[in-house]
Amino acid sequence: MLVAVDLALVLVAGWVAFWLRFNFDIPGEFDRLARHSIPWTLAGYATGLSLARVYRQVWSYIGLPELRQLAVGILLGGLLSAAAILMLRMQNFPRSVLLLQPLIALVLLGAARAGWRTFIERRTLGRGIGRRLVIVGSLQDAADALRALKGSHQWEPVAIASPVASEVGRSIQNVRVLGQSESLIDVCEMAQADAALVASPPGSPERHEALMNAAGARLTLLTMPRPNEWLKTDSPGPRKIELEDLLGRSPVQLDTAQLADLFSGQTVMVTGAGGSIGSELCRQVARFGVGRLVCVDVSEYAVYRLEQEMRDSHPQMHGLYYTANVRELDRLRAIADKHKPTVILHAAAYKHVPLMEELNEIEALRTNVIGTLNAARVAGECGARRFVMISTDKAVNPTNVMGASKRLAELMVQAVAAQFDRTQYVSVRFGNVLGSSGSVVPLFTSQIARGGPVTVTHPDIVRYFMTIPEAAQLVLQAGLMGSSGQIFVLDMGEPVKIVELARMLIRLSGRTEQEVPIAYTGLRPGEKLYEELLADDETTEPTPHPKLRVAKNSTSLPDVAGVTQWINEAGPFPAGGAVRDWLRSQVPEYTPR
Repeated sequence: MLVAVDLALVLVAGWVAFWLRFNFDIPGEFDRLARHSIPWTLAGYATGLSLARVYRQVWSYIGLPELRQLAVGILLGGLLSAAAILMLRMQNFPRSVLLLQPLIALVLLGAARAGWRTFIERRTLGRGIGRRLVIVGSLQDAADALRALKGSHQWEPVAIASPVASEVGRSIQNVRVLGQSESLIDVCEMAQADAALVASPPGSPERHEALMNAAGARLTLLTMPRPNEWLKTDSPGPRKIELEDLLGRSPVQLDTAQLADLFSGQTVMVTGAGGSIGSELCRQVARFGVGRLVCVDVSEYAVYRLEQEMRDSHPQMHGLYYTANVRELDRLRAIADKHKPTVILHAAAYKHVPLMEELNEIEALRTNVIGTLNAARVAGECGARRFVMISTDKAVNPTNVMGASKRLAELMVQAVAAQFDRTQYVSVRFGNVLGSSGSVVPLFTSQIARGGPVTVTHPDIVRYFMTIPEAAQLVLQAGLMGSSGQIFVLDMGEPVKIVELARMLIRLSGRTEQEVPIAYTGLRPGEKLYEELLADDETTEPTPHPKLRVAKNSTSLPDVAGVTQWINEAGPFPAGGAVRDWLRSQVPEYTPR
């Protein structure tokens, strides 16, 4: 039927071209020429439109790409029909008709498609089932969002709030810019909408401003799905905005070809595999077609949860799940000897600063230092190609036991690297990870759910943040790039005030600071107002990856045997002061608070 409609319009275009050529009065001789050319014209245009694959289009969703495709088909049809008529040597056939007909045909066929789409859209909007929605963003951002919302019966875009003052009063796809994004509440009232779709890029000021302006107005803030969410369902719609969207950063660019070569078909071992970073490392490695994934964690429940998740998401992958403590060298060595991993990713660690600062100092040393030493030695003994240790920004000029233990662990890895030439040893430092166990986000969320107060230690305290997937991906990239003994520093972006984080979480919950107050409790033992990513005596060197730099320092390596002996002989409950004094002798930049 569509072919018949198109060819009928092509015939109309041909007659209109003749009428225009002869001022709406076609002489009899040329009328006969027009009739004789009909079969060749139809054949030419039918062939041209078919070659351009025009009939794969769905008229209800026609757009500029489809119209460009239609123009190519008509151009081909016009050339083919003109060639046929010229080869047949039809005497006195007006050449201007051959130019006019494709132009008129493009107008008629395009108008037919546009008319059908308009009819479908008006019929859909006439049902009145869509929820009224304001789009927050520039006209370019709004255009992208409007295209994604086309055909949605759930949402009806009725207005735009743009951050660009000059765009107020303009419209796109019949949706008008009613005001600036800073007046979001007024725009929503004018448009009678109770939901706003933030179309501005992740991490942009417009997103943060929209959230702050929406507080107290009971607006539902939405954003478009993430790329991986588009793949999970056939018709993903807008979702509620989350903290990661406000603190969002540009996506990590991975060297996927090299990472696939490193992991595909290989055996990879992950310690601390049940933790936030460890489990994400397992997910990322599984994406690259790992042959065997050896998961090690001291927590039975964490290993069980990881096993269930990986079997569901990667049923074809050969996963092995061990409950083991990295502090037990023989157990770790036995696992590595059995499976001979190509890569070992060491994420097992104690990381909670206040817990490790009092009563548990020796536990931080045994897990973070001895556990790291054991994992590094096992990597060299089993012939692993690469060993990657997860470190922290708290290892820079540490003021607490946890940070000092991680700095000493970095030095232990460098010392072991000098003993095993075949294994590339690297450490990777980064800051706080949104949503990881023990981070402020789960704590704040639970406090908000209880009605507050949300406890912040100091109004000026700041921290670096990144998402769990970003951290894991950069760890893998650093492991791929690193030379043995290097310490990589991740680009954490701009530091974020913890109190601002708390305010954003309160607003994301749909409440105000009057309903959920913020209380300041004072800095805890060993806690800094701000974290650093580089020590004072360090410099950095760039790498081919824009988010990775290499830290350089001149610190002498520790006596591995001496460190091991002291920790093993410290006893089950050494005095905290004795542990700190010893740590200062091993990590000169450590200054307890």
